[in-house]
Amino acid sequence: MEERNSIKFALENTEILYEPAELLSTSKKTTLHYFVLAEPYYLEEFPEEGPETKVREGEITWEKPKLLTPEYLVNMEGFSVEAKNAMQILAHQQPDLAGLMYKMNYKKKYIRTFTISKDIQSARARIEADLKKDETTLTVIIKGIDELWDVSLLKFIQKLMVKSAYKSQMPDYEEQGFLSTDEQGYSVVTRNLEGLPIAASEEIEDMFVKVKSGDLDPSRLQQELDRWGVFKTYQDRFFDLFRED
Repeated sequence: MEERNSIKFALENTEILYEPAELLSTSKKTTLHYFVLAEPYYLEEFPEEGPETKVREGEITWEKPKLLTPEYLVNMEGFSVEAKNAMQILAHQQPDLAGLMYKMNYKKKYIRTFTISKDIQSARARIEADLKKDETTLTVIIKGIDELWDVSLLKFIQKLMVKSAYKSQMPDYEEQGFLSTDEQGYSVVTRNLEGLPIAASEEIEDMFVKVKSGDLDPSRLQQELDRWGVFKTYQDRFFDLFRED
């Protein structure tokens, strides 16, 4: 309970001091440059040591988001048998229901951790001034709690992904004809004549090109075909990749 209360406190005391106008890209990788500012925990006991602001700086990268259906999720790894059975029920009931998967490289790549001998607002002003010199894009400055600083970072990450999905990805997919809206107001995928979502079909074609040029491991393509349940449809083309002319 104490840990839960600490996390709740950190979430409630998270403040976004500088928020990027950009959203996660629909068509390519996106890297977020983050700064999390916090008053060092030891200042609670030794306030005369301040003012000081501890800064954690790093990067998080998202792969291009993927448009999914329940049938795709059924074939993904990492789910229990019970979870897969539940997804199969969902896939049967709402096979065209659309969802997004953000593949995040969350290694919390640290650039540096440092201390500024100023209060948080002054530290923020200094960092913002440096950002304008570098013209860095997709950067966030967050005020958090020293010992739970990554809780504050995760709160912003969740906000960014939700905002991107509704204000960027979904409108982009609808404009490209990958999505439509059903009678109940849900976003559903549009499919080609073979029954494969158009977005998936285009991604698979791109993966074939990359495998042929040597830019993608063939196992990645096979895994994608298996997850969509269409390996038999593409197997001749897949095996042709390994045949010598």
